[in-house]
Amino acid sequence: MRKQPALPVFLLITLVQIAGAQEQQTRRIGDLKLESGEVISDCVIGYRTFGNLNPGKTNAVVFPTAFSWRSADLAGRIGPGKLVDSEKYFVIAVDSLGDGISSSPSNSKIQPGLNFPQFSIRDMVNADQRLVTQSLHLPHVRAVIGFSMGGMQAFQWVLSYPGFVDKIVSISGSPQLTSYDMLVWRAAQLALESDPDWQEGRYTRQPALHLMNMVQTLVLQTPRFVVTNTSRQQYQQFESELVQGADDLDANDTLRQIQALLTADVTAPFAGSLPTAAAAVRAKTLVIVSNQDHLVNPLPSIEFAKLLHAPLIELESDCGHRAVSCEMKRIGAAVAAFLEN
Repeated sequence: MRKQPALPVFLLITLVQIAGAQEQQTRRIGDLKLESGEVISDCVIGYRTFGNLNPGKTNAVVFPTAFSWRSADLAGRIGPGKLVDSEKYFVIAVDSLGDGISSSPSNSKIQPGLNFPQFSIRDMVNADQRLVTQSLHLPHVRAVIGFSMGGMQAFQWVLSYPGFVDKIVSISGSPQLTSYDMLVWRAAQLALESDPDWQEGRYTRQPALHLMNMVQTLVLQTPRFVVTNTSRQQYQQFESELVQGADDLDANDTLRQIQALLTADVTAPFAGSLPTAAAAVRAKTLVIVSNQDHLVNPLPSIEFAKLLHAPLIELESDCGHRAVSCEMKRIGAAVAAFLEN
């Protein structure tokens, strides 16, 4: 869900250079075999780069997108004094599978709509790694940074490609979904599939997804934040904004990303053991969570950080999952210090 009322929204602007953001680029990475055994045919990955790669190729930072975000939405987080400094680092903002820029149900000519196979967080990471190594020719990256679904990808990077990444930063992400997370995302999926315009994925106009967006808004911020920032008199306008707009993901793209989130679990190859998975991590890790996050429960990340003996920052903001926006100054300072040390 891209609409986020009561907080600033990053507008999607493609193929235009703004605020230091580079133009949208895409690379074909060939057929991508998925965990399921299915294949995304002629897979395309979108990305934007910020800053310059140093002569030793030691300052690359991969920044995967959050759920329903695109690389253009990350532009406001990249630059001097922001989440990652493009004057120091060569930042690669990568469009995750299913975002409508990288290969997705909405843009695949070979596998359109729900003929497009389901993919996982691990599949997203595999696609990004192929982009980084085969298309951008980087043998190693300094760091992977992400929030929400991007933070989940950061955790997966260090287990899928040990030794390839020096450091990761996961912000409001999780190494594995809790039962509550599954409840939230399954409710969002069922709300999407119940939309009268969805037509079992064979729609001719984009569904409004009003109910799905209401479900997500219930957990995106805390009740206190919503009550404090939206009066009773403002409610009708508030609810009216919870319908799909021109910048939102295609409904089938959204469905495939939700399905990827529902299977997020870095422990799958380790018999479901978080301690065993932690023992395989070789990269330095910074974990940032919001203790009032109702969308991505913080407990698995807190446990993983303790198992890794990694620095852990616990935010207490009423912004809930959107603490990454409300406390950007504190988060940015912590990330800058972590990357430098």
